[in-house]
Amino acid sequence: MTRVIIVRHGQSSYNTEKRIQGRTDVSKLTEKGRNDASKVGKTLSNILFNAIYSSPLQRAKQTAEIIHSELATNVRQSAIPQTSDKLLEIDLPLWAEMLTADVKQKFTEDYRIWKERPHELRMLLKEAEGIREHFPVLAVYEQARLFWQETLSRHQGETILIVGHNGINRALISTALGIPPSRYHCVQQSNCGITVLNFAGGLAAPVQLESMNQTQHMGENLPSLRPEHQEGVRLLLVRHGETEWNRQTRFQGQIDVPLNDNGREQAQKAGEFLQDVAIDFAVSSSMLRPQETAEIILKYHPDVKLELQDGLREISHGLWEGKLEAEIEQEFPGELQRWRTQPGEVQMPEGENLQQVWERSAVAWQSIVHAAINNQLKTGLVVAHDATNKALLCQILGLPPENFWNFRQGNGAVSVIDYPSGLNGLPVLQAMNITTHLGGGVLDKTAAGAL
Repeated sequence: MTRVIIVRHGQSSYNTEKRIQGRTDVSKLTEKGRNDASKVGKTLSNILFNAIYSSPLQRAKQTAEIIHSELATNVRQSAIPQTSDKLLEIDLPLWAEMLTADVKQKFTEDYRIWKERPHELRMLLKEAEGIREHFPVLAVYEQARLFWQETLSRHQGETILIVGHNGINRALISTALGIPPSRYHCVQQSNCGITVLNFAGGLAAPVQLESMNQTQHMGENLPSLRPEHQEGVRLLLVRHGETEWNRQTRFQGQIDVPLNDNGREQAQKAGEFLQDVAIDFAVSSSMLRPQETAEIILKYHPDVKLELQDGLREISHGLWEGKLEAEIEQEFPGELQRWRTQPGEVQMPEGENLQQVWERSAVAWQSIVHAAINNQLKTGLVVAHDATNKALLCQILGLPPENFWNFRQGNGAVSVIDYPSGLNGLPVLQAMNITTHLGGGVLDKTAAGAL
């Protein structure tokens, strides 16, 4: 496995001024940006990196150097930061250095396309040979693909660190997972946020997003709401705590297995992690393990009533339920391998297929968002299961059932999804699979177990 840790540069002067940076190299790290970069370095100092790559732009390059100086306190570290032009920020030449507010005013229609249909944004650039059409989002996606093709083949089985920018980092994550350019704004990258990707091989081989946009090392448990998102709805999607069957890697499905002691402790830690968040409403799958997880979290929010939704129940594994992987392999030869490689094509014997989980979880999720908008509620807790959560994450990012395994969901992990423009606008995955409250640091140390 090749592990890739992606970091966005620290806060820059243009970030604070709300200017479009693009490929300009005027913007410098602020004091906060430098301090946060130092915190990233301390957080990653127990990980041995084989290579460190950064954008050549000074805000990213300086972030990489500060991180490296903290990593260097670990004597085993030998990787030196090197720059790659394929990590340059998205190129927005007509907007660069302008205030975002001025871009909105001067390029009203183009800015609307940028926000609603980013893959269609087109800039006409005057060059010596004539006028050139430039599609910024499509170009940065191609740049990201080229970076992966070069870098993954060079570092098979190694651990690498990438320090880039908001736009190129989104494109790196999106091209790794197959997220379409139309969903460019659906993936958030905070300054000095940490993302972890695991590659089985090249871009064509399986890829897992272990976690995305962790900000806890900067004292920010959840990514802060952008000013333009203040009016929207935020959902905190949690996977239930561990059960004995998770520990044994026994398939549970819709058998109502309760939490074990470790699972209750995970729920307690998730509750402590979310205790300062103003939760307005809470919904859980109607099964015991998520319901108990939600109730433990809500001890910190005694005024919030828990609603149960059958549509969020775990996938029915049918005749696989209660069995270990070896037993399933013996009774249904080859089916487990199909489930791991072609999940969208597997019909569980006397159970469900992913499409059925897709449809019922989508209906439940849409009803939750709809009710929150109608009742002007801001933040909701949703507790469900591994397969249900993975299906929802795929839907949020415009991915089909084939991408089901791209997402890791640890027991007691928290993901953050914003709906800045209501149901008519696209959702934004702000953070995914946060497990730092469970004691594992940046990497997910939970026993994810069978579904």
